Amino acid sequence: MATPDQAHAALQALQDAGSGRGLIELEWIQQVRLQERRAVFRLALPGYANSQRERIVAEARAALLALDGIDDVQIELAQPVQQGSPIGGAGHGPGQLPERQAIPGVRQVIAVSSGKGGVGKSTVAVNLACALARRGLRVGLLDADIYGPNAPTMLGVADRTPEVRGSGDSQILVPIESCGIAMVSMGLLIQDNQPVIWRGPMLNGIIRQFLYQADWGERDVLVVDLPPGTGDAQLSLAQAVPMAGVVIVTTPQQVSLQDARRGLAMFLQMGVTVLGVVENMSAFIPPDAPDKHYALFGSGGGQRLADEAGVPLLAELPLEMSVREGGDSGLPVVISAPESVTAQAFGALAERMMALTPAAA
Repeated sequence: MATPDQAHAALQALQDAGSGRGLIELEWIQQVRLQERRAVFRLALPGYANSQRERIVAEARAALLALDGIDDVQIELAQPVQQGSPIGGAGHGPGQLPERQAIPGVRQVIAVSSGKGGVGKSTVAVNLACALARRGLRVGLLDADIYGPNAPTMLGVADRTPEVRGSGDSQILVPIESCGIAMVSMGLLIQDNQPVIWRGPMLNGIIRQFLYQADWGERDVLVVDLPPGTGDAQLSLAQAVPMAGVVIVTTPQQVSLQDARRGLAMFLQMGVTVLGVVENMSAFIPPDAPDKHYALFGSGGGQRLADEAGVPLLAELPLEMSVREGGDSGLPVVISAPESVTAQAFGALAERMMALTPAAA
């Protein structure tokens, strides 16, 4: 009959896929014990490791069932660590909102949001971050689009896994460096075809961990790529951290403007400064006729939205083949085609952002 020490030893080989450290050392597996012919342990995964849950459970069961006399494995799931508060912060009772807390070392936080998907919000966030970095700023990018994380592909690091340092409640995620910026994304922690099926509290927990349990170092600005819409991610960010403001991305057509209005109104109601509107895909520029511009999605929509809200129109970004090529190849257009019309427009957008948020410049 196996002993508790043997059960403990059997689980020693299980590792975190990112850091390669043992799960017992990280304190993700705790309280290993035997109850007659059953092995029991506690599984306490941080939010960013939930994508590994199925693998860890399967490997732990196999390791324990291989022991002499063990016929069953019982796994106790721990409550998520510090769901409502950042590292070192106090918890909050029911109905209480957490106080906004700055991220150590980060001077400014700028969010990029959209009312609906498909308007190129992530393209704007990634290229804006790269354009700011090319102007000498120390830039971080938080891909908070948990359900559709695209930043790793756009930055050419989809095959990399971030390092995790520390153990227990003090674990720190190390951002991936690429294209001159430091980036954290759910896309670095899950498989390509793996869906993220989470309710609000888990989403809130992972966003707060990305904010406060990542080693951002000294950053002049942290650009946050939010998911489309007006849901939990937007609320979590607005309630968690003080922001310099938010940029609203839209395309010119009416259906995009309708949703963008709702998103813009939400941030205003939450007391978040709307820095302005970015109209993406303003006109298509054919590669064989760069002097021609085709307004495929209409025109003037971004300006109308900005005028209605009393905020500036920050940029009108054209649609070029090089934008799609850069996003697919992992080298954003501001780097892969710096002389293109779109790259120049992103450069001007970065300059405007630096003027609007001088603390980040």
